[in-house]
Amino acid sequence: MAIVRCQHLTFTNIEAVIFDKDGTLANSESFLIKLGQMRSHLLNLEVAGIEASLLPMFGLVGGHLNPAGALAVGSRRENEIAAAAYVAATGRDWVQSLAIAQTAFKAADQHFQRKADYTAVYPDALPCLRSLKTFSVKTAILSSDSTDNVEDFAQRYELEPYFDLLMGTELGLTKPDPRLLQQACAALEVEPAATLVVGDSSADLVMAKAAGAAGGIGATWGWAESFDLPDADVAIARWEEIEVLSAE
Repeated sequence: MAIVRCQHLTFTNIEAVIFDKDGTLANSESFLIKLGQMRSHLLNLEVAGIEASLLPMFGLVGGHLNPAGALAVGSRRENEIAAAAYVAATGRDWVQSLAIAQTAFKAADQHFQRKADYTAVYPDALPCLRSLKTFSVKTAILSSDSTDNVEDFAQRYELEPYFDLLMGTELGLTKPDPRLLQQACAALEVEPAATLVVGDSSADLVMAKAAGAAGGIGATWGWAESFDLPDADVAIARWEEIEVLSAE
C-alpha cells in the first residue's frame, strides 16, 4: 500500500496501479501510422478508391495520428469492424466485407512481424515501475491490444518482473467498459477503489471512473498531436510526475 502524488493530487491507500500500453508505456505512434497506412493500402487493392475514406477513419490525416482516433484507442476487432463497414458501403454484403477487412489486417501484420520491435518502452517508465515495486504496489498492463502482444511487449523489453498481470482485450469486453477494469482488479485481488489507472485516452479514464477506481491519471507524452484528457483526475506530461511514497 502506498501514497501516489501527481501534481496537486495525492492518492492514498493505493494497492495497485494499472497501465495502458500503447501511448502510455510504449512509444507506438510511428508504428500505428505505418500500420494504418498499410491496412488502408491493402484494402484499397481489393476495393479501389476506399483508401481516401479509410485513412481519416483510422485517425490518419496528413501523415499524423489522431490520439483519440480508432487506431490509437480502438481494439483490433473494433478497427476491423469499422473498416468492414466502409467496405460494405460500396455495396458488398456484410460477411464478404468483414472477410475482406480481416484478410487485409492479417496481411498488414506480415509486413511488421513482431509489433514489440516497433513499439519501444519509454525509458522514463522504469524508475516509476521500480518505485511501485519497492512499496509492494501491484501493477498491471491493461491494453486494447491482444494479450499475446502485451506479453510479447513485456518480454521484449524485460518488463515481466515489474508486472503482476499482463492483460489485453480479445473478442470480449473492450475499453471503456468498467467490467474490464473490474476483471483486472479481481485478478490482482485488489478493489478498484484502491487502484489507480494510468492511460493516454478517454477510454482508459472513463473506464476508471465508471469502475470506481481511486483515480485516473492522464498521460500526454505519447503523441505528437496535442490533445486534452477532460476525464482525467490529473493530466501529466512526464513520468517523473508520478511520485510514489510510503503509506507509513
